[in-house]
Amino acid sequence: MRWIFSIVLSVFACVPAYAADNAPWGSGNVNNIQYKPQRVVYDVAAGSLAQFRNVLDRVSYLSKVYNADPFAASIVIVLHGDEIPFFATKNYQKYKDLMQRAQSLSFDEVIKFRMCRIAAQGHGYEPKDIHGFVEMVPMADAEIVRLQQEEGHVYMR
Repeated sequence: MRWIFSIVLSVFACVPAYAADNAPWGSGNVNNIQYKPQRVVYDVAAGSLAQFRNVLDRVSYLSKVYNADPFAASIVIVLHGDEIPFFATKNYQKYKDLMQRAQSLSFDEVIKFRMCRIAAQGHGYEPKDIHGFVEMVPMADAEIVRLQQEEGHVYMR
């Protein structure tokens, strides 16, 4: 019986050495920072449905971090890529869940969707073809610059 105890003890003696070999600097720590609401502009040109869902996940979480305060926070998503067809009314049934989620995110006015008219036209869409919760702007690049320079938004990609 004593030999079993000896084996178990020697196995546990190896555990710290194994941990030190794989984590010589220890493990990560969480810094519980309280973030103040900010003004942010996301430059979005998503190449796939999965990428765009990731954008929605990120902005949704950021809005929660900012306590969804429409008086102090502003998150503007400027659309100008292959995600544009998701917002076309003719594609509503195909992207219904995605569009319901996007519209619900814009409900409290912390998160706003803006779409480049030039890019929309490049995809064959006019403002009348896009869901009403999306504001059409003349040009994505100019809108991103305006939001940064005139409204104090910080750039995110």
